[in-house]
Amino acid sequence: MSISITPIGIIETPFDDLKGMPIQPSGAAKIQGTIVIDKEYEQGLSDLEGFSHIILLYHFHQSKGYDLIVKPFMDDHKRGLFSTRAPRRPNPIGLSIVRLIKREGNRLIIKGIDVLNGTPLLDIKPYVPRFDTKEVTAIGWLENNQEKSVFLKSDDRFIET
Repeated sequence: MSISITPIGIIETPFDDLKGMPIQPSGAAKIQGTIVIDKEYEQGLSDLEGFSHIILLYHFHQSKGYDLIVKPFMDDHKRGLFSTRAPRRPNPIGLSIVRLIKREGNRLIIKGIDVLNGTPLLDIKPYVPRFDTKEVTAIGWLENNQEKSVFLKSDDRFIET
């Protein structure tokens, strides 16, 4: 089976280098960015202004290859890829929940963005707590590491050399 996905826009951020970026939106709480939607999709932004947060699905366009066992940013032990949020994946798709500040035509001003400048945007969905928030009873190896996402920055471990 083959799947073809076309980006609907680009995410603009202050991050031009993969090294030193926040590793999760929680570490980018004050970082502002802009989403520029291709004009042909602008009408689809109607009514989005009524939401304080949106879900972004995007392509890790600088990600090359993958390993099934990785050493994640927030741990010193190797872990199975699918138990991490590492960007080098078989299908390099990222997800971030960001604050929507305002819409200006085909541009969305957002806050809390943790992606590389020029990242291709695949889709936007409104964040709805009743739909999207679940009662969580276990978070695996991240139980004692999740707070690190606020201050840890990326290094070169997921950059292909």
